[in-house]
Amino acid sequence: MINWKVILNIAKTHLLTKIKQTSTAALGVTFGIGSYITLVCFMTGLNMMLDDLILNQTPHVHIYNEIEPSKKQPISLYDDVKSSFNVVHSIKPKLSQKKIHNALPIISYLEKDVNVRGALPQIKTQIFYIAGSIEIGGNLTGINPIDEARLFNMEDYIVEGSAEALHNSDNGILLGIGIAKKMSLNVGDRIQISPINGGIFSLKIVGFYQSGIADLDAIQSFTNIKTVQRVLGEAKNYITDINVKLYDIDQAIPLSKKIEQQFKLKAIDIKTANAQFETGTTIRNLITYAVSVTLLIVAGFGIYNILNMLIYEKMNDIAILKATGFSGKDVQLIFMSQAMIIGFVGGVLGLLIGFGLASLIGTIPFQTEALPTVATYPINMNPLFFVIGFSFAMLSTFLAGYLPSKKAKKIDPVRIIRGQ
Repeated sequence: MINWKVILNIAKTHLLTKIKQTSTAALGVTFGIGSYITLVCFMTGLNMMLDDLILNQTPHVHIYNEIEPSKKQPISLYDDVKSSFNVVHSIKPKLSQKKIHNALPIISYLEKDVNVRGALPQIKTQIFYIAGSIEIGGNLTGINPIDEARLFNMEDYIVEGSAEALHNSDNGILLGIGIAKKMSLNVGDRIQISPINGGIFSLKIVGFYQSGIADLDAIQSFTNIKTVQRVLGEAKNYITDINVKLYDIDQAIPLSKKIEQQFKLKAIDIKTANAQFETGTTIRNLITYAVSVTLLIVAGFGIYNILNMLIYEKMNDIAILKATGFSGKDVQLIFMSQAMIIGFVGGVLGLLIGFGLASLIGTIPFQTEALPTVATYPINMNPLFFVIGFSFAMLSTFLAGYLPSKKAKKIDPVRIIRGQ
């Protein structure tokens, strides 16, 4: 029967008598795991920030009426020429309206789907911003501000004002920061706009919007759906776009195909709309995890080398232990216990150092026009990273202790004593 009390007591004595080597081995684990935690928390945090820059503002499925060429040309309607080879030049797009027919019933239908988190109506139109005799072209989007803030994190891009202020105003406008700078406007000022079908409307600026994309911020603005309908002179059921947010982004492709077949509308899923971005995200994540795993492997070899040398320096102790009646298995367990103690202590210290460094990085000021509401460097404190780091510390020290201790198990004490 294994006497764990004796084995652990001998292991503790070995570790304390060679405190310098023990500390070196433990620090190898500590800095390896600490570096891994710091790196992976920081890099995944940056990746998430870049993902959010696109994904926060992009619906999982975007539904609208698209202008496209007619599939059937007038000549194909005549039976007399069906058997002939017809060539049609300059195919023109078919006459189609921007309005989505039966938009409100479609939204109600989508919101009943268990996969759909929300379906929001929008109205997009082209306008002119008027400053004296100057007219600047731009886009006006009618939204439900509170729902947009809830589902698409719109508040993250409002640098002055709020979504609630826009919601409570019947003639308010959330102006792009680029337009505001061009026209020297402030919150509370009024701006005149003119839709392409004519007329001039005065709206009160309730806030500024900054997406981080300069070209977009120079033309884009938002207001309530009712306000846009009034500006365009359209009915309350006039909707040009529907943005769908899902619980699971992987359901975007099948849902978009279903919508196109069922409602004869154009439905673009987020993966199709951002194919290049998806590729960039995959590559960034691959680099992050490749560097992290490499760091752990290098730390593992360092731990192995330190423990291997530690065991070879204990040859005399091994000989004495075996000569006094300890079996090879007991000797192996003694050195395995030392390795696991080093792994546990080093792993815990590594997690604490990693957490501390990651938290410190998270307090460093970081300003970018892409995400104006981000004040410090983004850090992703995912508990899974800490579980992986500690598990690797224990696994690497187990292997680093097992391989040399297996050799120690087979050492002949007589040969060691004679060699002395």
